[in-house]
Amino acid sequence: MPLAADRWMTEYPAWLPTDTGVRRVLSLPGGPVLAEVSGDVLTLTALGASDVEPAADVFGLADGAAGDVPELAKQLADLGQVGRLRNPSLWEALGTAILRQVIRAGQSKKLYRLLCATHGEQVALPDGSFYGLFPSAEAILGLTDVQFTELGLAFKRPALSAAATAYLEHGATWDRLSWPALVDELQSVRRIGPWTAGAAVADYTNDWGLYPYVDLAVRTWAGRAAPAHHWFHNERAFGTQWRHLAGEHLSALTLLTLAWGSRHGDIG
Repeated sequence: MPLAADRWMTEYPAWLPTDTGVRRVLSLPGGPVLAEVSGDVLTLTALGASDVEPAADVFGLADGAAGDVPELAKQLADLGQVGRLRNPSLWEALGTAILRQVIRAGQSKKLYRLLCATHGEQVALPDGSFYGLFPSAEAILGLTDVQFTELGLAFKRPALSAAATAYLEHGATWDRLSWPALVDELQSVRRIGPWTAGAAVADYTNDWGLYPYVDLAVRTWAGRAAPAHHWFHNERAFGTQWRHLAGEHLSALTLLTLAWGSRHGDIG
């Protein structure tokens, strides 16, 4: 069934291009669901017996939000209502954030897709093709050094293996934590710092107030959307500036800024 929004965020690497838009398969407890975006229309199709739909949220700029930077407010308001599917898997959100560490977004996307195609569960689609899901934590732990090297992921193995081990041991407990507490708890895992933890939990919950909004993406897109405004380049100073500007709209302002940026290409 279609879901309504003026546009949909499809920046996540699980979205693959098609002749008419992009598509993605989400693994839900009741079975996989195919999500397809064509134009501004999102259509969901259950591939299993269940008709359970993935959770989606719609973001829009509230009246008066970002009023101290009118140029930015106008750019974000012009986006209209922006919808985004939540990642239904905390493990996948965490693994994807680890893949994004240090390297450029475009390269991370290629590595993610290669990993899914090579070692993820293959889901049959209505058109006869197959879609590779993100490998389970167990599958990641079963990969050898040679297999990681063949994927170009040898340098990611320690972090992915540590995260997979921790998820299998603590995942049920993590799901009972508040979202801010989850960000803190994930950082107890080896090689997971504030950026990785915040990005993973934001992807999983769609609470973008938890996203590491001082990162290069937010700073770059804010600067390009409102070039006449004086933005601080120092991360700490920008963070204070951003929180003050956003006020109670931190989640929406951050997500919408990333949505604005996703229309202008990847950055590293």
